[in-house]
Amino acid sequence: MARVKLTNVKKIYGKNTVAVQEFNLDIADKEFIVFVGPSGCGKSTTLRMIAGLEDISEGTVEIDGRVVNDLQPKDRGIAMVFQNYALYPHLTVFENMAFSLRLKKVPNDEIYKRVTEAAEVLGITEYLTRRPRELSGGQRQRVAIGRAMVRDSKVFLMDEPLSNLDAKLRNQMRAEIILLRKKINTTFIYVTHDQTEAMTLGDRIVIMKDGFIMQVGSPTEVFEMPDNLFVAEFIGAPKMNTMRTKLERDGDEYFVSPFGVRMPIGGDKGEALKAKDVQPQDIVLGVRPEHITLSNSKNPYAVPCQIRVKEMMGSELHLHVVTGTEEKIVIRVPTVDIAPHQLAALVPGVRIYITFRSKVMHFFNAETEHNLLTDGNGTVQSAEQPSDDVVDAPETKSEE
Repeated sequence: MARVKLTNVKKIYGKNTVAVQEFNLDIADKEFIVFVGPSGCGKSTTLRMIAGLEDISEGTVEIDGRVVNDLQPKDRGIAMVFQNYALYPHLTVFENMAFSLRLKKVPNDEIYKRVTEAAEVLGITEYLTRRPRELSGGQRQRVAIGRAMVRDSKVFLMDEPLSNLDAKLRNQMRAEIILLRKKINTTFIYVTHDQTEAMTLGDRIVIMKDGFIMQVGSPTEVFEMPDNLFVAEFIGAPKMNTMRTKLERDGDEYFVSPFGVRMPIGGDKGEALKAKDVQPQDIVLGVRPEHITLSNSKNPYAVPCQIRVKEMMGSELHLHVVTGTEEKIVIRVPTVDIAPHQLAALVPGVRIYITFRSKVMHFFNAETEHNLLTDGNGTVQSAEQPSDDVVDAPETKSEE
């Protein structure tokens, strides 16, 4: 078993600088969990407290049912992969990977077996006699991972291991880490500031801000059911469009009026608001760029806007537009869904019409910024119902 449990963990530097606040988390055996958040949110500090590289100011950390607060890193049953690889430049790849085993006085034949097996899994067998300076960044990272693998540890800790790699190598290494996880089948705790890594690697994601946990959930949960405005804007690229408006109620029906267009809230979202008896209030309405659709002027819920910036991303188009009420929003449009002549017409200065369905709207209290439809754990309060929303065909019009 390699369960990791953090209870009321806090980290204070000096007299009053709090880096991590009341951190509570139960990580299951063989779970891959990712800490993600902006710089300074406390994710790496939390990882280093689990590893024993930082003292714990308050609370307890348990690994495999044992409190490890006062144990040295080498006695915690963990292996750590650092951002900067931390390889010994004067040692070969083989000796770097074998270093911790030699300190433990593991027999030579066992060292050889463990190192060669790990090298084969990672595809670095041919580099075992080389030194780190003769390797690329991706190869060095594999060596660092291999050094952790041979220790046969209960928990793998990885602190932004891909941040020094270029985009192509990061994509490749993400896939390799997914395969590696299946092969060694142990508990992983992974720190990153890259939401793509978090979404693709984690069984669950811990989103942090200013030392606090903002939400814990699966990638699907944090994307589709963010507990608060911070999570909603942090997860997703480009980030969620948000706008201040009022939530109105007429009997059992709810309405919002973004950009001056009154829209009914139907389907599962309307049912959820009714089930929770949500009262009219000022809200922040959120809609992701990929959920906004090109429409036309005949649609009663269409919003007129003008293209300011066009970004061609290959398989999709990012349109930065401004509405008649001066809100700036971003739209992601799959290019496969647009006829070539319509695609060519989408240029800065052109007026277009957009719409979005109520089932993709997110509602946040304007004061607390909490999601009106979740229970604080990324769970929507009512079952989904089919939506009757309709999207019309695209229409563009040149601005006079």
